[in-house]
Amino acid sequence: MPSNSSVNPPHVEILPDKAALIERSLAVVLSVINDAIAERDRCTLALAGGSTPKPLYEALVQQDLPWQKLYIFWGDERYVPIDHPDSNAGMAKTAWLDQVPIPPEQIFPMPTDSADPEAAAQQYEQTLKTVFPDAAETVPQLDLILLGMGDDGHTASLFPHTDALNVRDRLITVGNKDGQPRITFTLPLINRARSVLFLTAGANKQQALSQVFAADADAAMYPSRLIRPEGELWWLLDEAAGAALQL
Repeated sequence: MPSNSSVNPPHVEILPDKAALIERSLAVVLSVINDAIAERDRCTLALAGGSTPKPLYEALVQQDLPWQKLYIFWGDERYVPIDHPDSNAGMAKTAWLDQVPIPPEQIFPMPTDSADPEAAAQQYEQTLKTVFPDAAETVPQLDLILLGMGDDGHTASLFPHTDALNVRDRLITVGNKDGQPRITFTLPLINRARSVLFLTAGANKQQALSQVFAADADAAMYPSRLIRPEGELWWLLDEAAGAALQL
């Protein structure tokens, strides 16, 4: 295991293919939701974008869950309107959220309609502080944060060697992808979570994964190494992504 693993050793599973990856991720997500509701009478989730989690969201539509007890956030967002094809919130709404009776006031897409991304980041931070009343004194603890990893090792919108990696006094900040702003959770917020679940698929992820799991590597170059939650850390990989790992 890498030296920067979470307090609890990560759960790393390599599944035969993407279908098995989605099936296993569904089981983990359902377990977290049910446990959170049993313990706290609600479940707070932050969703990921990209193509990998879309079938997970589609599978969640078919589940019988206490939808009124779910609170939905996003770990990051491209700075585009929600009806844009690249919108993380737009994808999740189409694939899942618009098809189940989660109260609309419990779904919190990141704002992207301001001319100033920094103002949007501050607005979303205030939203979190409203939903988590103790956030003025401590970092909110979400029940589950879903993450993906790019082939450059980034996660959320925490890209290699960008300023967002160094933000420790905010919950939300502005990320930067090739000069394009994004809104993103900061490392303190991600690492406060009760559970973090990475879904990673594809042979193009092998090189970055080898560095994320290496005993010694540059975390500024491979930001996924910086994810060390207080709670559980799950890495679910398909065989194409995990083939080169020596675990």
